[in-house]
Amino acid sequence: MQSRIEIPCAHCGAEGSLTMLALSSEIPYFGEHTQITILCDDCGWKHTDFIPCEGMKPGYWSIELDSIDKLISRVVRSSSCTIRIPQLDLEVTPGGSSSGFISNIEGVINRFENVVGTIIRGTSDSDELIRKANQILEDLDIAKSGQSDFHIVLLDPRGRSQIIHDEAESRELTKEELAELDTGPDLPVFSN
Repeated sequence: MQSRIEIPCAHCGAEGSLTMLALSSEIPYFGEHTQITILCDDCGWKHTDFIPCEGMKPGYWSIELDSIDKLISRVVRSSSCTIRIPQLDLEVTPGGSSSGFISNIEGVINRFENVVGTIIRGTSDSDELIRKANQILEDLDIAKSGQSDFHIVLLDPRGRSQIIHDEAESRELTKEELAELDTGPDLPVFSN
């Protein structure tokens, strides 16, 4: 389904420039979801999120990267999800432009590598920062070898994210964890 949305773009403020695409599908082992993508024809801003058809509880998911086979584990990340690699003190929190995605563990690690690479390219005056960033890249490479004790952790206050693997651990988020988490963008798509 494709619709024109009569609200201003969250990025550039242009009126009447948003198109919403909605696609409902079955994600194996995760259930029926609706993927919502909002696009601005003026500035190119894009936002994607996944909304489960069934109500979900705030969720915590974790998997240890102790086997190369786990790198192909499916990851469904909503725009409200925080991703952590605690052993490397790495975290991605949902911001105003946060979008959902479906990938695998290796793809999540690649996203971390891309951000660290951007930091290295943008830093010319701090040898210490570059050294630390290069160490993180080495550690992420070890994680992709499946021979580490690193964990990928998803914390989603809206319960729309999941790691799909038999050895993935899940539980409901505690009240304390919920209080610390950002929820990302709240787009007024369905108001009125």
